[in-house]
Amino acid sequence: MGDNNNQSTLPDIRQTVRLNASVQKVWNAVATSEGIAEWFMPNDFEPVEGHEFQLNAGPFGMSSCKVTVIDPPNRLSFTWGKDWVLTFELSEQGGQTEFTLIHSGWTEETVTEFQESHKIVRDRMDHGWVGLLEKLKAIVEA
Repeated sequence: MGDNNNQSTLPDIRQTVRLNASVQKVWNAVATSEGIAEWFMPNDFEPVEGHEFQLNAGPFGMSSCKVTVIDPPNRLSFTWGKDWVLTFELSEQGGQTEFTLIHSGWTEETVTEFQESHKIVRDRMDHGWVGLLEKLKAIVEA
């Protein structure tokens, strides 16, 4: 594919949870600015393809993002910072919603804007997402 700079790719983070809530309720929690702020980070997201927005990562400052895919209520993707892509996939399962988070863009040699290797950050984020998805679950099932 023309990408032969020998970067060793690390696997995507993929986490799936079953939520006891309608797909529309989950979509509202993951594809609106207010919804995302409740379980993830303050932001100025808009569900519009090409929209550029910022996630406020607290001590890590502002991260630039851009919406790349918006397909209500099933799929949303956006770039996050310089390397990553976040994808949220939703599928209705008899009144419940299967929600999959995919955090891609990891390579072994890359360092983040904060000079930490992707290898280290990926493990931390993998664990971090578990807690965030528990928070999302608590919100949509409330």
